[in-house]
Amino acid sequence: MQIRIDVTTQTLEWVVGGEVVRCSAISTSRYGLGTEEGSQRTPTGEFVIAEKHGEGAGLGEILVSRVATGRVGEEGDERDHVQTRILWLSGVGEENANTYGRYIYIHGTNAESKLGTAASCGCVRMGNEEVRDLFERVEVGTRVEIVGGEGGAGAG
Repeated sequence: MQIRIDVTTQTLEWVVGGEVVRCSAISTSRYGLGTEEGSQRTPTGEFVIAEKHGEGAGLGEILVSRVATGRVGEEGDERDHVQTRILWLSGVGEENANTYGRYIYIHGTNAESKLGTAASCGCVRMGNEEVRDLFERVEVGTRVEIVGGEGGAGAG
């Protein structure tokens, strides 16, 4: 499996054998695209899943420092919680090599009503059930591509 994230359409495609088998609404950064440290922007380019965290955590369970807390985040809470599962991305190009150090994840969210819009603080948010399903189907090393937006990598 490969993962393709399109910032323009705010979708994540699950690709198997070159064919899209599922498409999920996501949220990328409300601050746009970029790779600058501290920018809270979503990077573009080629990545791999470097680490997976949250196995066994409950649906909607908040993860802090990649550890399940036993608390569940609720819609409407103003905090940008990392929930359910984490797929930690590592950039494979020079332009996005700092992605891992920026803690850019694909993760569940307490703001599912905002999926389909740019609303995150840099990470890629998914619905909690969908990120749990994706987590079960991908391995560390799975390729991820983030495309879209004007100007490509570093724009925004």
